[in-house]
Amino acid sequence: MPSLSSPVTLGDTPLGWRDLVAVARDGAPLALSPAAWARIANARAIVDCIVARGERAYGISTGLGALSNVLLHGEQLAQLSHNTLLSHACGVGPLLSEAQTRAIMCAALANYAQGYSGLQRSVVEALLALLNQGVTPCVPSQGSVGYLTHMAHIGVALLGVGEVRWQGRVLPAAEALAAIGLQPLVLGAKDGLSLVNGTPCMTGLAALALADVERLADWADVIGAMSFEALRGQMDAFDAEILALKPHPGMQQVGRNLRSLLDGSEVIASSRGLRTQDALSIRSMPQIHGACRDQIAHAARQIETELNSATDNPLLLGTPQTYRVLSQANPHGESVAMAADLLRIAVAELGGVAERRLDRLVNPHVSGLPAFLVAEPGVNSGLMITQYTAASLAGENRRLAQPAVVDNFVTSGGQEDHLSLGTIAALDLHKSLENLTQILAIEYLLAAQAFEFLKDQRFGAGTGQAWRLLRQHVPAFDADRFLAPDITQAAAVLRDPVALKGLLP
Repeated sequence: MPSLSSPVTLGDTPLGWRDLVAVARDGAPLALSPAAWARIANARAIVDCIVARGERAYGISTGLGALSNVLLHGEQLAQLSHNTLLSHACGVGPLLSEAQTRAIMCAALANYAQGYSGLQRSVVEALLALLNQGVTPCVPSQGSVGYLTHMAHIGVALLGVGEVRWQGRVLPAAEALAAIGLQPLVLGAKDGLSLVNGTPCMTGLAALALADVERLADWADVIGAMSFEALRGQMDAFDAEILALKPHPGMQQVGRNLRSLLDGSEVIASSRGLRTQDALSIRSMPQIHGACRDQIAHAARQIETELNSATDNPLLLGTPQTYRVLSQANPHGESVAMAADLLRIAVAELGGVAERRLDRLVNPHVSGLPAFLVAEPGVNSGLMITQYTAASLAGENRRLAQPAVVDNFVTSGGQEDHLSLGTIAALDLHKSLENLTQILAIEYLLAAQAFEFLKDQRFGAGTGQAWRLLRQHVPAFDADRFLAPDITQAAAVLRDPVALKGLLP
């Protein structure tokens, strides 16, 4: 995978979620600092001491989960690691995208760089090599209650088992390892458990989603401002002095964005006093979008904290001379699961209010515009049915907003009897974001089409720029045509990481 970003180094400073996105999505090279490698070596030396002394330690010299009281010896320890990967790689369903899998791999390496896991250096080096050389294990998306299955599918690739994606092809893992000069790994004690344990799966997926939710929150302001202008909204609702009386940070930011986007609009100026107040979906954008932004900021703090945590079990403290091996619950992903649940609520709200705005754009009873935004309604249906599509997607997002973290199951013979379901929460977040992208793309199309009926006046500084940007990709709508490609083109603009440049203050 070609690198589009500067190298990212683990081990000396906290890893930001944007760094993970640069690695997962843009191919930024990842490295570990000398201090991180030293910590990894120290923890491995503790494992070696435990094995040499024949001590009981969960997952090192015992079975796993409900088998934690079964003591193992000698070659059984390495066999346990090997078998753990094979037995846990039982996921089902469509494959994760390459970026999603790479995000999980990056989060796992961040966990190992903490130096409390106890893997062999060779295991960490091999995983790092896969990531940096663009060899991405094929990982089924379903089957995790929080951890285990996704990381196991990544881990078996290190053994030369399963399939990977490399250079645009799907091929056997053993073939890809040979192509990049790696031998299948020979695991030792604790390696297998560390490769499947912890919270890298949910954390990596949630961190990757943050890039999309942050970008779409900006687009919601831009496109919402276009709808506001097309519906000739009343600017008093965005007055800085009024908004300051309710000083939520997100609300203030949205207010600034809207005032900047609409600055200089002749449409808005000529519509002053048109009505006493607008519908809530129009005038409450600072309150709704702002609340969503505040939840995004809170969730980002939770996810980034987890990204810089030691999250597997057991963890190894101290030195080979004086050490403690502690069985605990750091692999429980409650914080990330709740953050992903919260983000899905925010995403559902951004999409829900966008659907209400775009409904007003096509409704001639409230818009003051031609019915369904077409010059000859009747013979043309215009953009009528795009609102149906948006309503369907908004409805799906409402269902996806139901919290996953409160859905609980008992696994491992009662040993693991409270689960976060954080990976399900994060994967549902990715689905919600795709739906939000399409809803906003539809609103963008409709608002831009509404501008076609108002273009005898000057638009706002930012809204006019956004209109012209879309027109580079989608022509104005003069008569009924195949609409699905228009939505696809508008969604592509929203996905472009540089398209927002210059639109917001």
